Amino acid sequence: MKKFLKNAEETEQFGAELWKQLPSKCLVFLSGDLGAGKTTLVRGYLRAAGHTGAVKSPTFTLVEEYTINGLKIFHFDLYRLTDPEELEWIGIRDYFDQDCLCFIEWPEKGEGMLPKPDWVITLNTEGEGRCLTLESLTK
Repeated sequence: MKKFLKNAEETEQFGAELWKQLPSKCLVFLSGDLGAGKTTLVRGYLRAAGHTGAVKSPTFTLVEEYTINGLKIFHFDLYRLTDPEELEWIGIRDYFDQDCLCFIEWPEKGEGMLPKPDWVITLNTEGEGRCLTLESLTK
């Protein structure tokens, strides 16, 4: 599925729509350049789920954890990863073993250490807007 998003508000709205579509346990890869709207999309998802606090990019912390109405959501940003092996040091497999939803920005940085995603969302800048591609890899 492809969709054009005119601005940050539409990107956040699309994230809110995902709240209705994604199962509570799945792995979502988020691809796109810096500033493409990956964290904005996650913010929309979290707000639709009921999160009222700040949503920041986990660029420096690597992962932000949210528990909303019993649902665990992990938001990873692998941009600063220098070696996929670093994921072993943080216990990445422990996250995936839980009943949770994981969003992973910059998944290519963890290549070889990450399982196959259930969904891939790609955001590309087009003028002032974004072209979003959503692909389900589960049957």
